[in-house]
Amino acid sequence: MTCLKPHSLPSLEAALTTLTIAFLGIGLMGHPMAIRLAGAGWTVRAWNRSPDKAEALRRAGVQPCSGLDEAVRTADIVISMLASGAVVSEVIDAALPSLHPGALWIDMSSTQHGEALAFHARLAARQVRFLDAPVSGGVAGAQAGSLAIMAGAALDDFAQAEPVLRAMGRPTLVGPAGSGQVAKLCNQLIVGGTLNIVAEALLLAQAAGADPAAVRGAIRGGFAESRILELHGQRMLDRNFIPGGQVTSQLKDLQNVLVAAADAGLVLPVTSVVTANYRSIADEFAHADHAAALLALEKMNPGQRLGTAPDQLPPD
Repeated sequence: MTCLKPHSLPSLEAALTTLTIAFLGIGLMGHPMAIRLAGAGWTVRAWNRSPDKAEALRRAGVQPCSGLDEAVRTADIVISMLASGAVVSEVIDAALPSLHPGALWIDMSSTQHGEALAFHARLAARQVRFLDAPVSGGVAGAQAGSLAIMAGAALDDFAQAEPVLRAMGRPTLVGPAGSGQVAKLCNQLIVGGTLNIVAEALLLAQAAGADPAAVRGAIRGGFAESRILELHGQRMLDRNFIPGGQVTSQLKDLQNVLVAAADAGLVLPVTSVVTANYRSIADEFAHADHAAALLALEKMNPGQRLGTAPDQLPPD
């Protein structure tokens, strides 16, 4: 059975019922995001290099497609949620012959700012519009439809995309194409740095003789409060490194921050240190949750280990 249907470009007023969306990349984040779009009533086609991941969405009302061309042909909106800018570039090249003029490509992957600008130019040359919309909130946010979505696009393109993005979270237009990736890099800089600071604070509390769980409770609600302290601080105490966000993804984003900083003529010393910390565990704990910043810190402090719980790590 084909996953295609005749194409008709919907008006904005009819968008909630007539849009056809191709979702490319059914990973940890893409799986719940595609389900939310189908649950909102749109026709959603799913494609993944591993076809079984797309097939697993059939019971949620998503149409799995074995071929990329089948997924994107006649689609009004194409959403990519892929591992890196290099993969996005490869998929765009493969999809271009099947895209119709006027389609809107929304890249929700985390890429370099320069890569997003290049995608925009390449698609525009084929009369395909582009919006970069990376996200923050992890798997839990994708499942709940509460992702922070940072969008870079022309105002009219954002207006068409906004109802779709709202099914997955809270979209904010932060500037022209490419600006979404800048905002995501700022987000990841803050997240990565805070994860490392929380790990240092909890390990210091224990090493100095205090109860780290009680210290975390005592400082919550003050100026040190954050979602990282709330959620990942508890993860560190529980030694729960089953991934939401992964070490490999955090490292990639921080490396992209340093590229953007160099392009802007900036030196970011804290980001450089945090990036090195994640790089030190990237081989051993690539797919662990990025709360594994604690494991990098413990490697620097032999004999120190937060708590007594066994490590919960993803399977190899």
